[in-house]
Amino acid sequence: MSVIGRQVFTGRGAQLNPAGRFESRSVETVDDGWYVEDSPDSIATTVEPEQAKKLISRNDSPDIPFEYSINPYRGCEHGCVYCYARPSHAYLGLSAGIDFETRLFYKANAGKLLEAELAHPRYVCKPITLGANTDPYQPIERKLGVTREVLEVLARARNPVTIITKSALVLRDLDLLTEMARDNLVNVGISITTLDPATKRSLEPRTAAPQARLRAVRELTAAGIRTGVLVAPVIPAITDHEMEAILEAASEAGAKWASYVLLRLPFEIKDLFRDWLGEHFPDRAAHVMSLINDMRGGRDNDPNFGSRMRGTGPIAELLRARFKVACKRLKLDSGGREIPAQPTRLFQPPPLAGAQLSLGF
Repeated sequence: MSVIGRQVFTGRGAQLNPAGRFESRSVETVDDGWYVEDSPDSIATTVEPEQAKKLISRNDSPDIPFEYSINPYRGCEHGCVYCYARPSHAYLGLSAGIDFETRLFYKANAGKLLEAELAHPRYVCKPITLGANTDPYQPIERKLGVTREVLEVLARARNPVTIITKSALVLRDLDLLTEMARDNLVNVGISITTLDPATKRSLEPRTAAPQARLRAVRELTAAGIRTGVLVAPVIPAITDHEMEAILEAASEAGAKWASYVLLRLPFEIKDLFRDWLGEHFPDRAAHVMSLINDMRGGRDNDPNFGSRMRGTGPIAELLRARFKVACKRLKLDSGGREIPAQPTRLFQPPPLAGAQLSLGF
């Protein structure tokens, strides 16, 4: 059961904690005029272990370019107010608001579980994406190292991987990534929403600074790791004017490919985002939502495959054209045509638990 009410917390993205959509009860805070002690202006992060039953998730969405993914964490301390993964906290009986960025869970048995899944006789090697839901390099990864553990297993098994992150912490694992890159087993996408530090602080409060992300692109590329940039999400009248500047900065840093995603507002996110708009951009909140509705068929969100990532209508088409022209000018691959296929023939399944060791004959 979550408490509904607005409370400004320093360093957090959401300022609401609405009840999950599966909850039958909720509590709403009301000021009745009686004296209460001052509310705290910050809230601590709690982290709990989760004994997962499986690690690799299967995807069958036709507009997502991967079949396998791994999410080492549930919830994300980055606190991006627009994060499309926020509603997943409802399955834990928690809120998509403050709970999502302060009540985190990590896959305590990730390494052993992944080894067992890769060793299963029916496992078919395919590229695995890290960061499809929550960021694999969010701040708690520095201490817990779950993503590092997953990468170590994938590297030993020679299983190709794609990493999506907003964090420069990915540079910590350059040793593993450089080794895998020699056989074209790794692809990294750095997400950059804005180059403006002030907008970043309110929109994505605990993510790496834009310049730190560009430094990550530069160092990953220099190490021979194929790296690209995701301009995501594009928010009309807030960040859309930065599209070309972000692509130019990414190209200068050595990015080889680029993609973009239009802001999505599924389930509880639409209310969290409207609240954020009212707090940080009250002068244009109505205009921003009008533009979003125009690109979403008159709604806050379009869940349909094919159109949910890019939107529809004249404004969405203009964004698409701008992106295409900029990528062509900067020689950035925007369609995946120049990304070499990651090989699966090098895959070496881990030995099954209790299996007899090979003598190498």
